[in-house]
Amino acid sequence: MDSRLYFVLGDLFSNIVVGIVVGWFASIVVAESWNMFLAMVLAMLLGMAVGTVLWLPFGALFGAMEVMLPTMFAGMLSGMVVGMWAAMAPVSGSSGALTGGVCGLLAIVIIWVMNTALRGVRCPSKGI
Repeated sequence: MDSRLYFVLGDLFSNIVVGIVVGWFASIVVAESWNMFLAMVLAMLLGMAVGTVLWLPFGALFGAMEVMLPTMFAGMLSGMVVGMWAAMAPVSGSSGALTGGVCGLLAIVIIWVMNTALRGVRCPSKGI
């Protein structure tokens, strides 16, 4: 993952936007009468599909491989959370979008932490 400010902000922006769109869409699609497990699975698949579609424009701007996994993960996580919540209680579009945005932010933080844990801390000035 690139650590230059443009790409870091691009990662944050793209994941939050995907989370907002998926959260809003899941709050509209899932009804309160749905089975929670079915709602979670279908909203997760919906989130991955939306993440894949939105990955194309964001990938052109911020790097294809750097954006693909995080946006799909943010879409999946947002869809699961908002889908299960919408199956339990009525969720407004704005609440779903806000929750999805928070899930998108959480997704990119998880990926950055895992990437740092796997690769270790690197010193850019020494090329290590």
